[in-house]
Amino acid sequence: MNPILAAWNASGKTEAIDAMIACCGAQRWAEAMVALRPIADAAELSEKADREWSRMEEADWMQAFACHPRIGERKAAQATAKSSAWSSQEQASAANAGEQVLEELAQGNALYEERYGFTYIVCATGKSAEEMLAILKRRLVSDRETELREAAEQQRQITQIRMRKWLAE
Repeated sequence: MNPILAAWNASGKTEAIDAMIACCGAQRWAEAMVALRPIADAAELSEKADREWSRMEEADWMQAFACHPRIGERKAAQATAKSSAWSSQEQASAANAGEQVLEELAQGNALYEERYGFTYIVCATGKSAEEMLAILKRRLVSDRETELREAAEQQRQITQIRMRKWLAE
């Protein structure tokens, strides 16, 4: 068994929830994951994480979204130190983007939030700032329900990546 997962299985409830919150900022999701302990391996963790995420609702999604900084920015409204560090890694390409791209991202982020009522969420890992900007522009034409579902899917992908990082620590 993975030593991080074994320690998490044996840890207290508060510590276990904190570990899950760093992977996905939705409290109800984190509590649901902790209630499923013990979890045998990474594959089971991944499957259960997806299953529990599929049971979440808009309020849970919003709570998770609030833990992400805007693309091109450094600080989220609500985030753990570990979550913030992972966000910085995930958005590293934005740090090297040109001024024009950063300006368009800032404008797009503001328009997105005005239109949909939440932060633009994209699984940034492996994407350039230009790619994230193109995705943002494409998604700005969606209706709110479609976009909410897309953002929740992006959060699911981010959570999976963060759980793999957590298990590799």
